[in-house]
Amino acid sequence: MYEIIEKQVLSENVKLMKVKAPLMAKKAQAGQFIILRIDEKGERIPLTIADYDRKKGTITIIFMEVGKTTKQLGTMKKGDMILNFAGPLGTPSEVENFGNAVMIGGGVGIAPLYPIVRALKQAGNHVISILGVRNKDLLILEKEIDEFSDKLYIATDDGSKGHKGFVSDVLQKLIDDGEKIDIVWAIGPIIMMKVVANLTKKYDIKTIVSLNPIMVDGTGMCGGCRVSVGGETKFACVDGPEFDGHLVDYDNLMLRNRRFICEEEKACKLAGE
Repeated sequence: MYEIIEKQVLSENVKLMKVKAPLMAKKAQAGQFIILRIDEKGERIPLTIADYDRKKGTITIIFMEVGKTTKQLGTMKKGDMILNFAGPLGTPSEVENFGNAVMIGGGVGIAPLYPIVRALKQAGNHVISILGVRNKDLLILEKEIDEFSDKLYIATDDGSKGHKGFVSDVLQKLIDDGEKIDIVWAIGPIIMMKVVANLTKKYDIKTIVSLNPIMVDGTGMCGGCRVSVGGETKFACVDGPEFDGHLVDYDNLMLRNRRFICEEEKACKLAGE
C-alpha cells in the first residue's frame, strides 16, 4: 500500500499527488513513469513521474480526470492508500549537454516535461521552454519550469496569456529569428507533437517526443502499448516512452488510443450510477 501524503488541485480537472514510495524515489529518473492500481477491482493506468524527492522518499504524479480511474483517483485525499504503485518504468530521458534545448509542453504534458527541463539545465544546456494551454487557468508548473529555463514562453489558444495561438507558432518564430536549436522535446497531445515534429523535420532539428499509449502490464508482455516508429513496431513501456519524433506514426497512435472509447464511456456511466 502506498500513502498519498499530499494533494493539490492545479487547475480544472488536474490534480497533483505526492505518494510515499521511498525505494522508487531512489531510482526514478526524468522521463520515466509508474503504473498504479487504486484497489483490487481497479484497472492499471500509466502516469509519468512529474517529480521525485529522494530524501523524502516521494514520487509526484500529475493527472487529468478524463476516465473512470483518473476520476476515482481525483476523489482520493491525503492519507488515503493506493494498492499498487509500480515503477520506475520505461527508459529514462537521454540527458547530456546538447547545447540549446527547446522544451515544449502542452496541457497536462507540461508535468512530465518539468523533470526533463531540470535535468537538462543541470547538465549545462541553454534551455528555452514553451508551454501551451487552452487558457491561462489551465497553466501548470509555470514557476517551477521557469526556474530552470533561460527563456520561457507561454501560448494560449484564447490569448489570455502570452502568445495567442499554438506552441508551434512560438517555435517557428524562434527559428525565423535565427535561434540555433540543437534539440527539441515535445510532450503533450498527439496532434501537438505531430505538428511540432513536422515543423522541426523541415529544419533537420532532432526532436524527442514522449508517448503515452494505453498500457496494461508495463513490462512489454501484453503488447497493448505498441507504436509504429520508423516502420517498426515498438513497445512504449520498454522501448520508450521517448522516441524520435520524426519517425512516429502519429495517425496510427491516435487511432489506437481511441479503440476503447466506448468501453471507457460505459465504465464512467456505470461508476456514476
